[in-house]
Amino acid sequence: MSMKSKFRLFHAALAATLALSGALPLAVRAGDMPAPAAPAFVERIATRDTLQQLRGGGYVLYLRHGYTDNTRPDRMPEVDLNDCSTQRPLSAEGKKLSEGIGDAMRKARIPIGEMHISPLCRVRDTVSAAFPRFPAQVDLQLMYTANLTTEQKAPIIANTRRLLSTPVADGSNRMLVAHGPNLMDLIGYFPKEGTLVVFRPGGEGSFEYIASVPPGLWPDLLR
Repeated sequence: MSMKSKFRLFHAALAATLALSGALPLAVRAGDMPAPAAPAFVERIATRDTLQQLRGGGYVLYLRHGYTDNTRPDRMPEVDLNDCSTQRPLSAEGKKLSEGIGDAMRKARIPIGEMHISPLCRVRDTVSAAFPRFPAQVDLQLMYTANLTTEQKAPIIANTRRLLSTPVADGSNRMLVAHGPNLMDLIGYFPKEGTLVVFRPGGEGSFEYIASVPPGLWPDLLR
């Protein structure tokens, strides 16, 4: 036997010994390979063309509520939907921001045909400031998901997907006003407070993320 053959046999024997001792696997099955990481969500900033598209309708707009007072967190697990003192509140700055967003959307001539909102006070206060005369529909299945179990989140995520994917007639847009963690659970995107997120519904549970309008972008878009 040649020296090269002996060398190969030695390394084969060494590999087998290490494998049996747990230091080296004999083989890696396809099922043992780690799943590839999901691609990171990439935020796209809206342009004036985005506003032009929204004027024609057919989109779903998801607004995260205005700025809140983080020194007063939700009183879990004793949050009372009828008692705002048990919930993280909209701040004075958040109320002013919400008023500005509503005014900007009216100036942009973005038509809203229906509005579905979370039952929490910070969302209801955002809507009251931004769209004071709009008949919003309070939806318990748009509740804040961050403090919920996986089982409790499931119907909220499913309902959000339904609202984002159900087609909207031309000339109108559907609006949802809710929370950042809910979108994070659904698509891996955690928008900042006051951000408007634009989706194109595709039907049967499908939708396409189009762009985001951070709260400070409105003046540039309206020029």
